[in-house]
Amino acid sequence: MTSVTERLRRSVVVFSKNYLPLSRVNMKRAVTLLVTGKAEPLDWCNGQGYPVHSPSLVLLVPEQIRLTKANCDRVWKVPPVNRREVLRRDKHRCQYCGSPKRLTLDHVIPRSKGGNHRWDNVVTACEQCNSRKGDRTPEQAGMTLLTQPKAPMHPTVAFAEQFWRQQHVHLE
Repeated sequence: MTSVTERLRRSVVVFSKNYLPLSRVNMKRAVTLLVTGKAEPLDWCNGQGYPVHSPSLVLLVPEQIRLTKANCDRVWKVPPVNRREVLRRDKHRCQYCGSPKRLTLDHVIPRSKGGNHRWDNVVTACEQCNSRKGDRTPEQAGMTLLTQPKAPMHPTVAFAEQFWRQQHVHLE
C-alpha cells in the first residue's frame, strides 16, 4: 500500500478542452481542478486512478483529466537568442564534438560572411572547435553539426510531442 505522501507526489496529465495534452500537474492541483469543476476525468481511464481520501468522501483521481473551459493560452514568444537560451537548447554540449567543457557561441555561417544572429545560425561550441572552425562555414572547415539549429518549441507543443511519443512506446 502506498503512503499518502507517495500518492500526492504522483502526477496527472492535463488535457485542454480540445484534447491537447498541456502539462503534468501534481495530485493536489488535480484534486483542486476536479472538485472546483474546472476539470473532468477522461472517459478512457476505465475507472482507474488514485484514491484520495477526505473525512467525508473518497475521490478517485484519474491519470488524465480534461479542462472543462476553453483556456486562453498565454501568448508564448520565442525567447531571444542569447547565451543562456542557446546553451539550454543545445543541452550544454558542443554541437561539433559533444564536449560539455569551455562552451562558447558560434555562428554557423559567420557574421562576416552574412550570417545573422538568429536561432537557425547560432550553436554552442567548445573553445577548441570554435577556434578550429574560425571564420569559415562548417563545410569549409570540414566539420559537421551534431544537430541542426532551430528555434525552441512552444512548451505545450513540446510536452504534447513527448506525451504522445511515450504513449506510442507503451502500446508497443
